[in-house]
Amino acid sequence: MAACGRGLCRAVGASPRPAWRRAHSDARGRLKPEYDAVVIGAGHNGLVAAAYLQRLGVNTAVFERRHVIGGAAVTEEIIPGFKFSRASYLLSLLRPQIYADLELKKHGLRLHLRNPHSFTPMLEEGTAGKVPRSLLLGTDMAENQKQIAQFSRKDAQAFPKYEAFMNRLALAIDPLLDAAPVDMEAFQRGSLLQRLKSLSTLKPLLQAGRILGAQLPQYYQVLTAPAVKVLDQWFESEPLKATLATDAVIGAMTSPYIPGSGYVLLHHVMGGLEGMRGAWGYVQGGMGALSDAIASSATAHGASVFTEKTVAKVQVSSGGRVQGVVLQDGSEVRSKVVLSNASPQITFLKLTPQEWLPEEFVERISQLDTQSPVTKINVAVDRLPDFLAAPNAPKGQPLPHHQCSIHLNCEDTLLLHRAFEDAMDGLPSHRPMIELCIPSSLDPTLAPPGCHVISLFTQYTPYTLAAGKAWDEQERNAHADRVCDCIEAYAPGFKRSVVGRDILTPPDLERVFGLPGGNIFHCSMALDQLYFARPVPLHSSYRCPVRGLYLCGSGAHPGGGVMGAAGRNAAHVVFRDLRSM
Repeated sequence: MAACGRGLCRAVGASPRPAWRRAHSDARGRLKPEYDAVVIGAGHNGLVAAAYLQRLGVNTAVFERRHVIGGAAVTEEIIPGFKFSRASYLLSLLRPQIYADLELKKHGLRLHLRNPHSFTPMLEEGTAGKVPRSLLLGTDMAENQKQIAQFSRKDAQAFPKYEAFMNRLALAIDPLLDAAPVDMEAFQRGSLLQRLKSLSTLKPLLQAGRILGAQLPQYYQVLTAPAVKVLDQWFESEPLKATLATDAVIGAMTSPYIPGSGYVLLHHVMGGLEGMRGAWGYVQGGMGALSDAIASSATAHGASVFTEKTVAKVQVSSGGRVQGVVLQDGSEVRSKVVLSNASPQITFLKLTPQEWLPEEFVERISQLDTQSPVTKINVAVDRLPDFLAAPNAPKGQPLPHHQCSIHLNCEDTLLLHRAFEDAMDGLPSHRPMIELCIPSSLDPTLAPPGCHVISLFTQYTPYTLAAGKAWDEQERNAHADRVCDCIEAYAPGFKRSVVGRDILTPPDLERVFGLPGGNIFHCSMALDQLYFARPVPLHSSYRCPVRGLYLCGSGAHPGGGVMGAAGRNAAHVVFRDLRSM
């Protein structure tokens, strides 16, 4: 055993200073009785919103209930000496404008780009002394085609065309991510001036349509069809289809055989890093380092970020307008606007006085689909997994496949569907889909020498178990043991390498991170909960029925993932509203 195992945009231009802006000379760490804006929750979207508002001169405070900032984008040392990205664990979707505007590199953000990026080993007997086959995909298209040709020469020829097809759709979606949705409320009920102003919100849709052109019907199918139907039109080999289909179900209680999973597939291929479309990477120091960089950008311009300050209630005046928040300790903090990075359910069903919300709105929020299939398991190991399909180097140093998203139990799309069916019966999957990542393969600062941290994103596990069983320690460990047994089949010796583990079932993700139902997106990314229907129809412009209250988290457009777009878009909507006050 190794030694480790024994101890257990450019700056946003300033406009002329309106009357509501005030200088703030108080010490940054001291709680003041009044701010221009208050943000509930220091998740990455809340921090992004605060950073943009503060750069625009809006005196902003962020209140976080936990002892650490970042929400689900957090680094925690759960096992001594091992630093885990405890919830979210990869970066790709962060909007390039945010990276540039907030000068995140200047504020300490360092990235490790992965290439190759996907590794799918097969469970098969080696023949004639050969190791089992595997599928390794990266940025080198010729090498990708060589890998795919092991399973189908036809698929190898089709793969570049598929990539180009999906990249064009991602390019068309881009403008929709960086702006508020079409303002249907203004179109329907606004004054003539409001209706004319709202016409500008159509521009991203028109841009998307222009990019897609005559192929729009084909792209529409991607958004609405089962992912398997889309993939079947391109490919014949199951290992390739199943590997691609993991992106269609990751974090979603759906199967690649269910309509709408095609959009989830798109959602996970439309990112990029350092100018490389589709690239994914690890944040040096874990995902919490990203949140720290955003917070540093915000506080450098004067924002205040408080931890262990739980917001208990949004205060509303007798005239129906937000006037601040009440903290759990009884402190009252006044503000002109309140932005909530909490889920729609927490924001509107727990924090906002119900008498100010329309009954139909409350009912719609309570009916949001928040089903989650995810149990996140963080594992400390004293050596790298040694896969039968790609044996380790003699000295145990990381090889290219160790830096990838390693897909296990993903040789066939039917395996993914059967795992989903188990969860629909209230059972953790007998053969779960596993996405295994080893960030310490590129970032050795996360673990002691010779040791590694492993992220296991496992599906499918229901929030509520069959027969009324609770997710107690026995059930948690039974699922984690099943996952480790599966890994052992691909990489013998894995179980002996485990130093410790942290198991987060859907109820745990809800309890620790405030994710309703354990859903990493706050609510599902189904078509009926996207764009101008997110979180509910007629309330998708980040504004809420209570004047001065805004939603800025993953429950708002454009949804989940460590993207930051909801925070940035909400901040701009708030700023425009403040200027018109």
